[in-house]
Amino acid sequence: MPVLYLSHGAPPLLDDRLWIEELKAWRSRLPVPEAILTISAHWESNPISLSSSGKVPLVYDFWGFDDKYYQLEYAAPGSAKLAGDVDQLLQGAGLSVYHDEGRGLDHGAWVPLMVMFPEATIPVMQLSLPSLNPTELFDLGMALAPLRDEGVMIIGSGFFTHNLRALRWDLGSNAAPPSWSLEFDDWGARALADGDVDQLLNFAHVAPAANLAHPRTEHFAPLFVTLGAGGDGQIVNEIEGFWFGLAKRSLSVGS
Repeated sequence: MPVLYLSHGAPPLLDDRLWIEELKAWRSRLPVPEAILTISAHWESNPISLSSSGKVPLVYDFWGFDDKYYQLEYAAPGSAKLAGDVDQLLQGAGLSVYHDEGRGLDHGAWVPLMVMFPEATIPVMQLSLPSLNPTELFDLGMALAPLRDEGVMIIGSGFFTHNLRALRWDLGSNAAPPSWSLEFDDWGARALADGDVDQLLNFAHVAPAANLAHPRTEHFAPLFVTLGAGGDGQIVNEIEGFWFGLAKRSLSVGS
């Protein structure tokens, strides 16, 4: 099963026709997974936590949007089997896992899944980010990699550049991206094309405009889980472009 990193966006992206078309086209190229394990920028917890294996409400972890976004539902089931498999793999890597049975999927998980897997019949669970350390997250991805052989699709969900305070929202979603976003995205595209994982892991020190592209790195962090789980698989850029100046680059590994 391929591993994904996608730029998930806020709920209004569900009204962006181009973004929806891009996600649907990507979905058409993917196999149907037995289950999905997602790692979102919006859940940081150490020790590592796993979301509910049953049905619990979604997490509406956003503010100031139209009321309609707080009425959206994505009733995908959890999976006790997936929870057990994650437990076993991470314990084998010396990591303990806390089962948060009251925790549902946050918007980093359910917004893109509503578009890509709208039937909501595939079991979905979410794993927290235990830290923002690139090497630790890469190792976490490596520990989870055997899930792929069981038909589990691992999805890292963030945003390839993410600095909301530096954006000009008044310029519209199709405005030219700021230089910091453009430069970081171009650097990232080249590093991905070269398969240069070391460069990507060391992005904070070598990427242009890294501090502006990611003043805090939680939206880039899921990429490292994806790269670790992807192993030596080919990296394929699936979606490019910008939304309100943010790079929405998304990719698969080992397709």
